[in-house]
Amino acid sequence: MAHINKTELLPDREGVPPMAQLPQAEEIDLALLLDSYSRGDIDLICVLGPTASGKTAYAVKLAQDLGRLGATECEIISGDSRQVYKGMDIGTGKDLCEYGTVPYHLIDICEAGGRYTIYDFQRDFEAAWNSIRSRGHIPILCGGSGLYIEAATCGYRLPQIPPNQELRDRLEALSTEELRGMLLQRRPQTEPSTLESRRRTIRALEVALYEDEHPVERSSYLPKSVYYIGTLVSREDRVSRIDRRLDARLEDGLVEEVRGLLAAGIKPEDLMYYGLEYKYVTQHVMGVISFEEMRILLANAIHQFAKRQMTWFRGMEKRGATIHWTTV
Repeated sequence: MAHINKTELLPDREGVPPMAQLPQAEEIDLALLLDSYSRGDIDLICVLGPTASGKTAYAVKLAQDLGRLGATECEIISGDSRQVYKGMDIGTGKDLCEYGTVPYHLIDICEAGGRYTIYDFQRDFEAAWNSIRSRGHIPILCGGSGLYIEAATCGYRLPQIPPNQELRDRLEALSTEELRGMLLQRRPQTEPSTLESRRRTIRALEVALYEDEHPVERSSYLPKSVYYIGTLVSREDRVSRIDRRLDARLEDGLVEEVRGLLAAGIKPEDLMYYGLEYKYVTQHVMGVISFEEMRILLANAIHQFAKRQMTWFRGMEKRGATIHWTTV
């Protein structure tokens, strides 16, 4: 395992936005929503929101309520960048028991330790969306990864960019703070989870530098007509929810889950690549930080992550998306 500098484990405020006014909450008219879908005005419902805001529970209830209103089954497509991996259950908050009888897609489709790219997600989302629509059912995309959501709904071309080892070697010589600064300068709306991993930051820079010289075009995947619903919680409630959920996950065996993944042969650096829970808990299991240090640093990182998520979603609104925020 590579040497880890403890100064890099301290909470990082770079890229964390200042407090902004929360959007206004509204009531979602489900009958009107169903009518809009039936008329073809929309072809996808998307439930988004920051971590610990109750997205999954809301999406499941929405699917059930719409089914009762129109006798049409709804199916949920996960828009989470880490729930695709098998065995990473507690740390990613899959909570599969919440789905009940509602079908779900893009969960547990890859082996942990691998690299599931946004290119892969865009392709798999399109296949799931077409499959659900072909059955006459309503697709509901649910997730907190703004980059994945926009890749699925906006029809961006996402080419598979080949590795550039010479560039990677040059970037490896820079500090994590320098890498983050370079990336945020080029891509201010960088997906928050990318900044949690040095390796993912380097890869994002590699992609950004490539795209600066090779303009990105629209793909054959057409943009969707989306009705966005945002799960809204106050900052105070969000902080409380994150802390309670983290403690619950630790009590439910998060550390043991990471130990099991390592015992199965997954390299520590590959687990840390996934960021947040897997980054800090792996460091604890490897003896780099104590349990208490892990708990504090991880809680701080998740709070920062949630702020960045909200910044991304507000950025989507500035780019033209209408998000109907509702309290849950």
